[in-house]
Order: sequence, then C-alpha cells, then structure tokens
Amino acid sequence: MATAGHKRKISFADLERTFRAAGSMVPPPQHAQQAQQPPTAAQLQAARLEDHRRQDAARRISKKPTDREIPDELSGVIVGDGVERYQKLRDVERRLDAVMMRKRLNVSDDLQRRYTRREGTLRVWISNTADGQPWQIMEEGSGMGEDGGFEIGDNSQATFRVKIEGRLLEEQEEESMGKGKEAEDEVKQPPQKRARFSNFFKAITIDFSRHPSDDYTAIEWQKPVPSSQNPNYDPNSSEVSFDSLEFGRKGEENINVTIKLARDEKNERCKLSPLLAEILDTEEEDRAGAVQGVWEYCRAMGLQEDEDKRSIVCDEPLRRLFKQDKIYFPYVPDLLLPHLEPLPPLQLHYTIRTDKAYISSPTQTIYDLRVPLPNPTKAALSRFHTSKTHLASLQQIVKADDDLALLCQGILQQNGKRRFYEQCARDPAGFVRRWVRSQGRDLEVLVAESGRIGGGNEEGLSEEWRAGGTESVWGSQGAREGVGMWLARAKH
Repeated sequence: MATAGHKRKISFADLERTFRAAGSMVPPPQHAQQAQQPPTAAQLQAARLEDHRRQDAARRISKKPTDREIPDELSGVIVGDGVERYQKLRDVERRLDAVMMRKRLNVSDDLQRRYTRREGTLRVWISNTADGQPWQIMEEGSGMGEDGGFEIGDNSQATFRVKIEGRLLEEQEEESMGKGKEAEDEVKQPPQKRARFSNFFKAITIDFSRHPSDDYTAIEWQKPVPSSQNPNYDPNSSEVSFDSLEFGRKGEENINVTIKLARDEKNERCKLSPLLAEILDTEEEDRAGAVQGVWEYCRAMGLQEDEDKRSIVCDEPLRRLFKQDKIYFPYVPDLLLPHLEPLPPLQLHYTIRTDKAYISSPTQTIYDLRVPLPNPTKAALSRFHTSKTHLASLQQIVKADDDLALLCQGILQQNGKRRFYEQCARDPAGFVRRWVRSQGRDLEVLVAESGRIGGGNEEGLSEEWRAGGTESVWGSQGAREGVGMWLARAKH
C-alpha cells in the first residue's frame, strides 16, 4: 500500500470563514421551499406556553443582580483592608477566567484541527491446513481395499481451512522488522486495549480463481453498523471486533484466492486525478484535504481576487484542472468531484495449497500494510472536553457567585442609605429642598408638564396643582397613565 505524500500545514480559520460567508449564497434545495402544513391548535398552545416560559426565565435573569464590584469610596468606610483584598481577588479571578477560556478554545481548536496523517504497519499472516486429502488417506491406510489396492473414491472428505490473521505492530516491532522472528517475539506486548484487525476494514471479500461452473462462491464479511434495525449492536462482539478470520471449503487441488480489504476510514480517501495530484503533490487524499490543498495553493500563489478571498483567478494549473479562468471558491468542492475516485480495496493474493510438501512443512504468507492511525491525543481531549465530572464544582461556583452578587448589592444599598443620612445630617434644610425638587421633577415626568413643579416656583401653581383628590391634576387619566408607565419601566 502506497504511503500518502507530504502534506502542507495550514490553519482552517480563513477557510471556515469563507465557507460560512458563502453558505447563505447557495440556494436551498427545492424540497425545503415546499409549503408546510399549518400548525394545529395543540401545537399553537404549546408554542405559546413555551414563549411564556422563556419570557419568565428572561425576566428572572434580568432581575438577578450581576454587579460584583465594590466602589473604591467604601475603602475609607469599611473597617480594615477588606476592600483592597477583595479587589485583588477580583483581579485574580479575571486573569483566571481569561486563562481558562483561552485553554478551552485551544482544546476546541485541537479537536477540529486536521493533523498530519499518522500511519502504522498492519502485519497480515495467511496460512492454510488440509484434511482428508488423497495422499493423507493413503498414508493413513484407510483407503486400502481387501486385495491391498487403493480404492479411489469421490474424495468428498477432502477439505482445506484458511486462516487470515492481522495485528498492528508496535513502534518497537516496526524497528525490529527484518531482524527475524526472534526479535519480533522479544518486543511483543501483552494484548491490551488496542486496535483489532477488523477495525481497519469495513468489508473483507475472498474471491476464488476457479471456473464459474465450479461450486466456489465468494466469501464476504460486512462490518455491522449501529442502526435502528440493529438494536443488539455490540462493538466488542466477535462479529465486529476480531484479529483473525477463518473459513473452510471442500477441495483437493491448489486454488488461487484474492483477499480484498475495503478500508474503513472516517474521512474516506480518494485517488486524485493526475492534474489534481500535480497541484497537491500527493496521489491520495480525502475530500476535505483536497479542498484544503486547493485553498492553500491559491493563498500561496496569490490568486485570491477580492477582499473576501472567495473569488479565485486561475493560473495555468488551475485552468487545466477546472477549465475556467475564474472560479468562486465555495463551489470548489463540487468542481473537484470529477477528479476524486474511490480507492480500490487492498488486494492480497494467496495460493491455497493441499499438496504434501506444503502441509508437511507449512509456511505463512506475510503482508505488511500501511494503515492510518488515530490521533493519540484526540481521545484524551474529547474526554476532557465532554467530561461532566466538574458539573458539581461548577454549580457550587455559580451559587457562590450569585451569593456574592447579592452581598455586593446589599453593600451598595446600605451605602446609599448611609450617604442619604450623612447629607441630611450636614445640611438638613438644603437637603430637604433638594429632595423636594427631585420629587417635583419626577412628578413632572409623570404628568408630562416640564418646569411647572420642579423649578421651585410653587407659588405660581394653580389650585388644581396644589389640591388633591379626583378633581385635581393628580386624579386625571394622564397622571394615571404616567404612573402606570413609570411602574412598568421600573419592573423591566
């Protein structure tokens, strides 16, 4: 199996922004534009209840205090250095939040990043045994007649059995390749949680090289997949995960077989056309990698035309590839489809031998295949990113944060009361006058009469402003509406 060529390393930030920006320009499919059925009364009622629930939740959140700062002016009011220590703790918290957010973004970026392809060696051993062959019967003497001669029957008991075994070599074993069987045995590791032979393939087919009239049908194994039709799917069962595959047939002659292995890859690789392979400098790549390679090529050659970097002016290699002078990059994935062909399955050739020379001293046929390996850090990053063990601690932190906001709100309210009484104690008369004018301005807002009350010209007021009751200004419809609007604004 040929190893993939050298890959370029780029960041996907620009590519993702391009795809997101271009997504709205792709027309929706026709079936999405079809008229939908009108909602039923129950669905409308459920939608209204959900809207009310969201509004109540938003109202509760809006009333929830969020300010956790203590003004510097309280440092001279609160006894001790509590305010200074609290502010230092707030600075540490802000730095810690920034570090944690940066680390979380790094983990998310690592999970989405395309790393350089890692490959390992999968060693496959193929061997066979035979039983009930004519030469075996002659040696055992079970086919001798009464006169001492050998009786030739139909030999229906002649069978053979083939075993295909595969194992992923460790790095130490790869280094010992070519040093003999003893060196391999020295570095063999005990079976642990490792990739099995069947994990690398989604189908295995054995074709017999015989005449179509012979009773030798192909043997095929298809990997089960989890689905609604397969509720009993078990990834650890012997049907899904195994290291060896065996099959037997009747026969007394040597037979050539071809073992076809269909790769099982998350991002299925394709064989690139000669024109695309020349640009990407590799013969095999998956679809996303091909788009990434074209994007990198356009950036390196300075072919991006507009500010959005989505219009590409083709140079000679791209012109031969796409047969256009200018392309719009969001359409590149579709333009590349004619240049991507599915990789054929791996083919291992083997001859099933039933002769005495082989069966007496069998030798295994060995193939070394290069297979893709997963990123060793991705599993750990996924567990860390999706772990729920920290939820209890996070809930405690949120609860402490809410309690802290309530305490800070209480401190600010007490400080407001303190300032009120201090100002009143310093200048009682002036404080009362200022307070009355402030209340007058509020009343002006309620009745929409600017300059009539808060300006301090109480003597110029008419009797309707000075009197109370339903006949005065304060009992009018306008005053009622103003009070209602004032209260509604206070709630929000």
